[in-house]
Amino acid sequence: MENIAPLTPVNFFQLQCDCHYLPLQAKKPFGLQANNYSKYLLPDTSALTHEVHFAEVALGWNEEGMEIYVSINEPFTRSSYPTLDRGDSFEVCIDTRNIKTSGYNTRFCHHFFCLAEPSDNIHAGEITKFRTEDTHELCDGCDLKVSKTVKKSSYTLQFLIPAHCLFGYDPEQVGMLGFTYRINRAIGSSQHFSVSSDDYQFQQQPSLWASLKLVGRQQ
Repeated sequence: MENIAPLTPVNFFQLQCDCHYLPLQAKKPFGLQANNYSKYLLPDTSALTHEVHFAEVALGWNEEGMEIYVSINEPFTRSSYPTLDRGDSFEVCIDTRNIKTSGYNTRFCHHFFCLAEPSDNIHAGEITKFRTEDTHELCDGCDLKVSKTVKKSSYTLQFLIPAHCLFGYDPEQVGMLGFTYRINRAIGSSQHFSVSSDDYQFQQQPSLWASLKLVGRQQ
């Protein structure tokens, strides 16, 4: 009998949520901070993915790119690269055109990662896999900005993806993005947003990624 991926509640409908405008920063590289990220929080989908919720993820957008704040309520253990899921890491997938009719990555899809501590001198990067006809040059990992705060029982990540690293990013013309993430732990289970890697190759299934509506742009 042919193997069929198990179904979880998240498989029965398309997730959609708002992504709020983040005012441009004149001096600081990061706009999302511990004292203001609550407005930008993404919903907790652990009940849909049948997982334990151990991290909060906030996301903001502006003309200069996307910024992510991750608050992980577990101690940092170690980083691992290129085997990201063998260490503590954050992975995010973004489709700048929110295409839901494709069962594979288009040229508008991106798979980024960041680490709390560099591994093999790597702190962040893009590892998107394309079909031949959609291939284009991946962004330089040095263009991705990462900051972290590590405490005894928790840690936070601030991750900035500049607009030039997002092929097809055009908020003025396209008001919806495809989006999902995975937070890996060296010890313990992972946390996903809209599609679980237990069931699918989440980074290559843009049709299953959530839809983010870009809202609140200042005129």
